[in-house]
Amino acid sequence: DVFVEGAKDGITTIVRIIPPLVGLMVAISVFRASGALDLLVFAAKPVTDMAGIPSEALPLALLRPISGSASLALVSDIVKTHGPDSFVGRVVSTMMGSTETIFYTLTVYFGSVGIKNIRYTLVAALIADVVSIIVSVWICGAVFGR
Repeated sequence: DVFVEGAKDGITTIVRIIPPLVGLMVAISVFRASGALDLLVFAAKPVTDMAGIPSEALPLALLRPISGSASLALVSDIVKTHGPDSFVGRVVSTMMGSTETIFYTLTVYFGSVGIKNIRYTLVAALIADVVSIIVSVWICGAVFGR
């Protein structure tokens, strides 16, 4: 009986979180397919160049908080293009390991328990992501050189 009750609760949770997840996946696909991601990367290139962040890593920095699978595909493409031992390859690998899929995680965890007011969670998580991105570039530069 306990197992059946747990299974019922699990199904209820799945039904509750599927709509936000589908919406998130559609939004990511539209964002990439529309060329908006490429435009954003092009616009931010002068800033990333001044900060020493490889412009090839910027799409990962933008997509990682939203989608793990899109980020993994992007890292795979970057590593195939530049090589795993290149500076860019090391930076994106470090970024992938030190950042989180914030929006996905918030959608799943808060959505599954019905929390509507996330307070400062999103801001704190985004700040942590930005710090992780900056430190990833800095550490790779310090340890491996450019």
